[in-house]
Amino acid sequence: MTTEVAIIGDRFMLSAMFEEALQEACGGAVVCRSIDLPWPDEPMEHGYAKAGMDGLKEYMGEPDDVIGHVGAAPVLVTHLAPLSASMFAAMPDLRLVAVSRGGPVNIDMAAAAGQGVTVVNTPGRNASAVAEFTIGAIIAETRNITKGHDALRRGEYRGDLYRADVTGKELSEMTVGVIGYGNVGTKVVRLLRAFGCRVLVADPYVQLSPDDAAGGVIMAGLDQLLAESDVVTLHPRVTEETRGMLDAGAFAAMKPEAVVINTARGPLMDYDALYEALTTGRLRGAMLETFSIEPTPPDWPLLQLPNVTLTPHIAGASVKTVRIAATKAAEEVRRWIAGEPPLNPC
Repeated sequence: MTTEVAIIGDRFMLSAMFEEALQEACGGAVVCRSIDLPWPDEPMEHGYAKAGMDGLKEYMGEPDDVIGHVGAAPVLVTHLAPLSASMFAAMPDLRLVAVSRGGPVNIDMAAAAGQGVTVVNTPGRNASAVAEFTIGAIIAETRNITKGHDALRRGEYRGDLYRADVTGKELSEMTVGVIGYGNVGTKVVRLLRAFGCRVLVADPYVQLSPDDAAGGVIMAGLDQLLAESDVVTLHPRVTEETRGMLDAGAFAAMKPEAVVINTARGPLMDYDALYEALTTGRLRGAMLETFSIEPTPPDWPLLQLPNVTLTPHIAGASVKTVRIAATKAAEEVRRWIAGEPPLNPC
């Protein structure tokens, strides 16, 4: 007996890679049908107010198209497809949804529970990619890579970047504060240790691993981390506790000339307060990978500052991320078919 699996991928999370992973994990026990959505070439929906899609965000796909593709399949594997209450009602045969992301923000979880649908996700799928990107972000901003690049693009050869009062410190002589010690934060700490820098970690809900503790990493309170760090890098989830945690007060508490890195989520920061800190010289610079509004408005003031490195939310973009997500989703499908409990229920 075979299980029908509907796959809705996109141009990053390729449906072909999901199907390959499913065939490897489940063999002839599954038959797949796939479509790919046009993200990231076309933007996803970020809002909360679209009619009939209350509470959903970061999704792509028209409800009727999703319902039509899933049909009577009991299993859906997807990245961005939305699943609202009315959509669940229209797919009574659906029993398992595997979402290839860290948080199922495109799913109405209450409706899924009410319909008896199990939702699983793939936590940590891009942790390695984001951690590596974070190290690059720190170096790009602290060592004037962005300033040098921008100047050469303008036809200006900035020899002054070699001045002792302009050039940046090496990681080996800096204190780096890591806020959040989860899937990404732990990997960032591991990479930072190789550079020989002093590492502080602030996370009230976890303890340091024995290896990090033995390696000299310091568990600190947020106040100590802000006061002592040359670089502060954000890696917590967005919760009511962490929303806006880096605000005017936090920037004022940081060392003069410190650098802020955000490869996590935009709502963690007060961007108006950051702009003030950067333009007044309170902070040396910032590297911003995520934003409170995406895509960013073209006239957004932070886009114009010379002491900011900017990227369009691409830290998790690696083929390894897709491979990890596909493998984890496929294992969840295999377990569901075999009657085994899920590894990552939402």
